[in-house]
Amino acid sequence: MRTASWILLLLVGGLIAFGSLASTGFMYGSGWGQDQIGSMRLDKLAEEYPDVAIALRARRGTAAAYAAAYATLLIWIVVGPYRRGERWSWWALLGGTLVFVVITALRIPLLGTQLGVGVAWVMLAAVVVALLLDIKRIKAAA
Repeated sequence: MRTASWILLLLVGGLIAFGSLASTGFMYGSGWGQDQIGSMRLDKLAEEYPDVAIALRARRGTAAAYAAAYATLLIWIVVGPYRRGERWSWWALLGGTLVFVVITALRIPLLGTQLGVGVAWVMLAAVVVALLLDIKRIKAAA
């Protein structure tokens, strides 16, 4: 089960890395104008408010950079300490995922939107399933 656990976690990290790099390419490349801000496409917004469009692109770029950094750390922990069975790595992966989910879920009460929250719940489910596949590590160390 330990092998299935780290492979699933590696898959989650790979998907996060892929998504962040795709978002980076989209926002810094030629596709950025197709992005929707509310009911308006970003290229239409840029015609009237070029500084706002640049700021929105930069924010998405920053979010993509943090996602790529998180994916890098997740993958690094999974292929190193987690595979070796180091107990702290189990808790670090769970903790990092919970922080991501809580902050993402705050947009429901604070912004009144659920946009993007589904991805966070799917990621949490995948990470929890993967970690539970290797729950023996925590039980044995207790």
